[in-house]
Amino acid sequence: MEDRQFRNAMGKFATGVNVIATEVDGEAYGMTANAFMSVSLDPKLIVISIGDKAKMLERIRESGKFSVNVLSCEQQEQSMRFAGQKQFEDKFEFGELAGVPVVEDAVCQLSCEVYNEHTEGDHVLFIGKVNDLTLTDGEPLIFNCGKYRELKELELEEVR
Repeated sequence: MEDRQFRNAMGKFATGVNVIATEVDGEAYGMTANAFMSVSLDPKLIVISIGDKAKMLERIRESGKFSVNVLSCEQQEQSMRFAGQKQFEDKFEFGELAGVPVVEDAVCQLSCEVYNEHTEGDHVLFIGKVNDLTLTDGEPLIFNCGKYRELKELELEEVR
């Protein structure tokens, strides 16, 4: 199968949009991602997937910590900034949670330390131990079939 065909197939799965952030030598960095999931409740673990050519890979290895920021449907601009889809002249101002940079107003911020690392194909999976989190009201930003979307609640039909 062609790479493009595989990417299109994977794009059929709707995902949330996240910004992964870390800090190295006092400088904060962010990267848009959608490969994120929970792994365990005890201990509280999550996993992120970073391409083996991404600059963020060595930054997370160096810092040993990162945040996952689940963006709200009002934060498409932040997603585009950290995906390199749109250029901005201003420097992005991160907040901070438990010593890790975070995106303000994200619907969820997770502050993590690297718990384990696995190389699989052309990506590295970082297992993160969640040390702290914040939750904010709002709807998440969704990505599906190459487009940003909003989550919409469906009304259930009555069964007769």
